[in-house]
Amino acid sequence: KNVYDKIAFIGGGKMAEAMIAPLVKTSLQSADKVFVYDTSCKVLKHVESTYGIVRSDTIGECLESSDLIVCAVKPQNCDVVFDAISDLKHGKLEGSVRNDATLLSIVAGKPIEDFVRKSGITKVVRSMPNTPATIGKGVTVWTCTENLDETEQSRIQKVLGSFGKEVYVPDESFIDMATSISGSGPAYIFLLMEAMIDAGVHMGFNRETATILVEETLLGSTMYAMASKEHLASLKNSVTSPGGTTASATYELESGRFRTVVQDAIWACYRRSLEMGGRDSNVGPGRISSRVYQPPKLEFPDLYLEHLQNGGNGGNGKTKDTANKK
Repeated sequence: KNVYDKIAFIGGGKMAEAMIAPLVKTSLQSADKVFVYDTSCKVLKHVESTYGIVRSDTIGECLESSDLIVCAVKPQNCDVVFDAISDLKHGKLEGSVRNDATLLSIVAGKPIEDFVRKSGITKVVRSMPNTPATIGKGVTVWTCTENLDETEQSRIQKVLGSFGKEVYVPDESFIDMATSISGSGPAYIFLLMEAMIDAGVHMGFNRETATILVEETLLGSTMYAMASKEHLASLKNSVTSPGGTTASATYELESGRFRTVVQDAIWACYRRSLEMGGRDSNVGPGRISSRVYQPPKLEFPDLYLEHLQNGGNGGNGKTKDTANKK
């Protein structure tokens, strides 16, 4: 059984394809109930021939009878989509938009308010996936308007969970934060990998061998950290012998402000995401904002409150991940 009557993708680029592939391959949605519109004929031909989905020549044709609309365009092209949806709803273009349609955005920076106000669609989901979704290993952070009931949210979870892990957050501001960590995060990792590989080549490895060493080190270290459940500082210390090679390397990294540079990069990404949504981006270390910056409030479990009240001692150190919604 299809998760939606008809899913319409506005934009058929890499992230759209990363969503389409698992939907069709896992039979979560039959190919004849997935429609795609894109201004590029090359893109349309590719997704049509690869996945057997339905190619639409106009936005109106794509959105007709769709109960899930996926906005997968560049941020600068959103207004074109908004105008088209608005024109369809007001009969200015041939076609129509269902009154009960849900709009799912994977566009960076654009707040829910823009989609509701400019498109006229009231049920909106804002999400931030990342490129590992292409191989089914992505992580997508999402939130939605209050008018999505539990059944609808469950269907969204199925769609977003089809290409990796999905994490619901109750406050939209977490989406901009997630953009700077998980959304853009793969680029930071690739840059680190590139630097390590280049260093290996500089020392004398051929590039193929250096690449294997770095890829397997990153993959194994990540899997080890996830499996061990130990604090990362503890894992780092277990590799670091007194006066040894790792100690020398980490000293150079810390001397070069490695930790601070990474954090500053994440803050810069967060600020840019806020700017793209037309919001105050003067936040972060060393910034004086027109508003007092306060991270979104989370509900702390009673166990963790007790742990804090005891001065941080005596608890088991475990906290509930309130960002996840089951």
